[in-house]
Amino acid sequence: MVKPGQSRLRRPHGRWSFVQLSPVLLTVVIAGLAYSTPPDMAFSRILPAAPALAAAMWPVLPTVLLGTVCFLLMIGLSLVFPGLGAWYTVAGIVAVTVAAAYGSHVRLQREQSLFQVRLVADAAQQVVLSPMPRRFGGIEIESLYLAAAAEARIGGDFYEVADTRFGVRLLIGDVRGKGLPAVGAAAAVVNSFREAAYAEPDLGGIARRLEASSTRYSTAFPPEDLMERFTTAVLVEIPHEEDLIRVLNCGHPPPLVLGREGLRVLNPTAPSPLLNLADLIGDHYSIDTFAFARGDQLLLYTDGVTEARARNGEFFPLADWMSRQRPVQPRELLDGLHRDLLHYSSRGLDDDIAALAVHLHKSPDPIDRRRARSA
Repeated sequence: MVKPGQSRLRRPHGRWSFVQLSPVLLTVVIAGLAYSTPPDMAFSRILPAAPALAAAMWPVLPTVLLGTVCFLLMIGLSLVFPGLGAWYTVAGIVAVTVAAAYGSHVRLQREQSLFQVRLVADAAQQVVLSPMPRRFGGIEIESLYLAAAAEARIGGDFYEVADTRFGVRLLIGDVRGKGLPAVGAAAAVVNSFREAAYAEPDLGGIARRLEASSTRYSTAFPPEDLMERFTTAVLVEIPHEEDLIRVLNCGHPPPLVLGREGLRVLNPTAPSPLLNLADLIGDHYSIDTFAFARGDQLLLYTDGVTEARARNGEFFPLADWMSRQRPVQPRELLDGLHRDLLHYSSRGLDDDIAALAVHLHKSPDPIDRRRARSA
């Protein structure tokens, strides 16, 4: 689980684990067997395995020191058992220790390069995914991001929230594809939203700004790839002190609202074009208005949630899952979704997942209400 704003990238430090001490334990076991068993069993001949194992997890100097210890142990064995033929093993220990030291050096260089790459990925994540939670008047918002790849930091899923004079505006979307091009497209859309959300009076104007940014970004790619480079997105506006929300859906999975009347799926009355495809299918954007009362919970999500599969191939039943939830804080709702997704998809996630949970509190704090009015 990736939570923006939390530090996740740390170098290994502290006490050595049992696995890291295994080369020492292996050395002790081999030496003990070599000294306590008849010479013809020749357990000492596997002593070179200890520095070879150390190279996989230790720095260069400890690896060389362990090889030196094995070298001295073998010299001692040759004095205790003169007919052991230890000099061949001694030569093997020297050769393996030299090779292990070089292998440890190469491994450390690669780990350093990977560490720097992850630092860059973390910086990219901070650009695309804003820290959460946020509280605007009576509106509380939390986020969830799950990377499908174990080593991934960021993908093509994105979200953003802005508190403007028009109300709290939210964006969530999914760029088709993976890798750096998807991250770049997501960053272009999010950065455009951060500007347009404060300036455009309606969601249609924001969508046109996002479309323009997405189109400009796509010009760097071959024309034949443009049909494959599109972005789905949902724009939501929650006006201050009004019991309604406005939704503009550009081909994205519909938001869900859980309230006193049960679960509602906020399907659009008319389709709006996906980002980067308006030139082909037109730029008519449909904005729908829905009731959103105090105490309601809104869930925005990407298709990685609904496309999570069980072993039998069935998709995660998000609507049924949401309808069974009781009124909880947004963080609890997303933690439960995270837990149940991992339990349901026992084979692991096949796609990145992003989600925003919004709770409209029944009685906003007076200070927050004054902030909302001034905004």
